[in-house]
Amino acid sequence: MTVTDDTVLITRPQIGPRQLFIDGQWREAGAGERFEIVDPSTGKPVTTVAEADADDVDSAVRAARAAFDDGRWSGLPGRERARILLRVAALVRERADEIVAVESVDVGKPVSLCRPVDVVTIAEQYEYCAALAQTAGGSNRETPLAAHAYTRREPLGVVGAITPFNFPLILSTSKIAPALAAGNTVVHKPAEDTPLSALLMAEILTEAGVPAGVVNVVTGKGLTVGDALLQHKGIDKIAFTGSTAVGRHAAAVAGENLIPVTMELGGNAAHIVFEDADVEKAIGAIIKGFVFNTGQFCMGGPRLLVARPLYETVLGILGQAVPGVPVGDPFDPATVVGPMAGDKHVRKVEEYVQIARADGGRIVAGGERLDLNGGYYYTPTVIADLPNTSRVVQEEIFGPVLTVQPFDTEDEAIALANSTEYGLASGLQTVDVARAHRVAARLQAGIVWVNDWAMLDPAVPFGGVKNSGFGREYGPEALDSYSKVKSVVISLA
Repeated sequence: MTVTDDTVLITRPQIGPRQLFIDGQWREAGAGERFEIVDPSTGKPVTTVAEADADDVDSAVRAARAAFDDGRWSGLPGRERARILLRVAALVRERADEIVAVESVDVGKPVSLCRPVDVVTIAEQYEYCAALAQTAGGSNRETPLAAHAYTRREPLGVVGAITPFNFPLILSTSKIAPALAAGNTVVHKPAEDTPLSALLMAEILTEAGVPAGVVNVVTGKGLTVGDALLQHKGIDKIAFTGSTAVGRHAAAVAGENLIPVTMELGGNAAHIVFEDADVEKAIGAIIKGFVFNTGQFCMGGPRLLVARPLYETVLGILGQAVPGVPVGDPFDPATVVGPMAGDKHVRKVEEYVQIARADGGRIVAGGERLDLNGGYYYTPTVIADLPNTSRVVQEEIFGPVLTVQPFDTEDEAIALANSTEYGLASGLQTVDVARAHRVAARLQAGIVWVNDWAMLDPAVPFGGVKNSGFGREYGPEALDSYSKVKSVVISLA
């Protein structure tokens, strides 16, 4: 199937076998192993990819170390690095249709959303980081010493970037772009299920002028490739996005090696609707918050908290509106919700919905798997009346499921919102400006949205608290995570 996106015809791509990208060269894995990549909209293989092992990771790290040590990237002036990053952004825009097709067949993203969200986001992130590359630096420091004191901001070295399956383009760019802006080199391990756009971006980075060895991509299993990268003594920093359980393991290994780490982990955000909310506007944000990217969004809004006077009204509207959200083939222009990334993800959602029924939950909409072309589809689902102690409320489902709970007071709403182990995102609907500021200050989350959901921009940092991780991506704060400060004090006595 094809789709016209504005004036661009998007066609399901034919993708040949892919290799590892190490030291500017495409190469087979040392052991010669390969694995299949499956189109989640059909459940059928689309290509094979080289399966790396620890020796391949070692080769990639050595290439990145050599590229860092000889200064072929870190030694460039920030303005020159910026020119290359701007060229990356320009090539992303020029090759947008190709990127959209690969990302959509890789992870099941609707093409109608992939271009304005994923492609635009990564282009803007490279543009923003290009500006940071030109402006980041140290500063003079006043001191009573008979000395001239100043600071230098320097790159860390070799960055190990480990990224998940749900936003392959965006979550790899959120690490690679600031790492490059600061002058680091990178070894990237994309998710086993969705490596295709990472390999395509390696082509684009090379075409833009990023030197050999500066960015390397090793594909394969997390237990093999991910652990080899985490444990390698040649890595100077780990940048990780993924589950909280794996994040704990990554942080423990980084701690043993005494290297810095940033962690964007799980989420289970609460979306609060106060009694003074604009309900019509709120409904749109609520639906977007839990169906966007088929619910496979760590900053999604799967927990809805509604003021009791509006509770049944909101449930009634959702019960009518949610079944009308178009679910289908990601290459269909009408599709809003595509397939989940794999069968194991659908089965996880099925298990949680079964738990919800056992806990007395009321299924307001959805609640079943969708049989479509052999793909991994689940209908957007709304569940009411669950106790706050239910696993379905407390745990991260990572699928198109929304739980809805009533509250009576502002304090109760905040307590419910903060009652899980996560703290990545949160949000509220109100026309009371004072309440917006007051509640936002009390929500335990790295980012809070008011009267909308998922408002993200490269200038606005995001990251987690509690079991949602630490460190920030986006904004100038991102560059702080990929550089170190050196102080220089020169005696004037």
